[in-house]
Amino acid sequence: MTRGSIAFRLFWLSAGWLIVALVATAFLLTELYSQALDRDLTESLDLQISALVGQTLELDSAASGEIGLADTRFSRPTSGWYWQIRNEAGTLVNFSPSMVGTVLPDLVGAFNASGTRSGMIEDDYGQQTLRAVERWVTLDDLGRHVITVTGNYTDVEGRAAAFRGQAIIVLAVVALILATMSGMIARFALRPIERLREAIEAVREGDKPSVEGSFPQEIAPLADELNELLRSNTQIVERSRAQVGNLAHGLKTPLAVLRNEADGGKTALAKAVLHETDNMSRIVSTYLDKARLAARSSVVGKRADTRAVLERLGLVMGKLNKQCDIAIDLPPDIPWFRGDESDLEEMAGNLLDNGCKWARSEVRLSARSTSVSGNRSVEIVVEDNGPGLTQAQAEHVLRRGVRLDEKTPGSGLGLDIVKELVDIYGGDLALTRSDLGGLRATLRLPAARQTRQQT
Repeated sequence: MTRGSIAFRLFWLSAGWLIVALVATAFLLTELYSQALDRDLTESLDLQISALVGQTLELDSAASGEIGLADTRFSRPTSGWYWQIRNEAGTLVNFSPSMVGTVLPDLVGAFNASGTRSGMIEDDYGQQTLRAVERWVTLDDLGRHVITVTGNYTDVEGRAAAFRGQAIIVLAVVALILATMSGMIARFALRPIERLREAIEAVREGDKPSVEGSFPQEIAPLADELNELLRSNTQIVERSRAQVGNLAHGLKTPLAVLRNEADGGKTALAKAVLHETDNMSRIVSTYLDKARLAARSSVVGKRADTRAVLERLGLVMGKLNKQCDIAIDLPPDIPWFRGDESDLEEMAGNLLDNGCKWARSEVRLSARSTSVSGNRSVEIVVEDNGPGLTQAQAEHVLRRGVRLDEKTPGSGLGLDIVKELVDIYGGDLALTRSDLGGLRATLRLPAARQTRQQT
């Protein structure tokens, strides 16, 4: 999952929202747990105050020293668990042992219909927050009294904080698991796009004639449109090639008639017509060849065995140029050329033919695999021990638009067809000085993807 990919964006988007959701969940669960603990505390205080009311009514005396609660927390000083009984005038008439040294502040709020109210108060002595419940009770002999029972709410807050920490740890583990699942799901969901890319690459490399495979309904129309585009492109190329060919052949006949009429003429007009018809014939042939090359190279899905083509060219050139010793250095791992086999033969054959023509005695043919900007290429090198070219001459013959009759005199290099094909395939041609003393022609072309058939 690389940075900037759809899977990367989906992962971090889902992970971000997941973190936000789980953090919110942790605090929401903590709040719910805190409220549940507060309700339990309030219910416990209601039970305690009911027990005090029952004891008070049974003894019918608010000042009785026998009133008490079994919970030992009401016996520990500053525990936050207190009870007290006050008369209607507010005088304290009885209290729990835990209240020694503590004065409870008045509870604010109205009593409900049953004479009970609940609220929060601060224990300044113990520095604690308390939950307090008060209830009015009427005694036959002593009149109305208010009974107050408190519980330590700080314990509730501590338990809630501990629960929050545990919840965050658990939810963090859940988040990690869900994030991992999110990444796996993103990769699985985007797998059809990867299959589509592989199918397109197979077409480009010549493994398949069209985009094949089973794709989801969201991607299947895209695959169909790509196949239609390939079919349409092939038709356009074939139609353009046919039209250029028809135009060229249509012009050849009138030009031939004009040339025949002017041939043998002694007048200036006849000579001019003959000269111009020759120029026009050459132009028609040149553009017909270019159209043929462009159309042939525009069709995707072709590749050629570089090693086999170069070995064949070396044997043929060796028989045609017996005065030259052609050394062939072709390692077994040479990648295939991504293009038409005849185009490779024309490019490499032209360079090898020039090397044999200008070499004094030795020509070297080699090839290897290279990588340029991450793209795999096949590099073909032809060297000779001839006179070579100066840097200025090499730059001149490689200049775009230079024709054979415009090249430096004596160079003898027919590179028009090579340059044309190199430009079409997006390759590169460089002319430098060879270690043998002559010219070194380096041809770099796109390599096809490695397949079992190639190995």
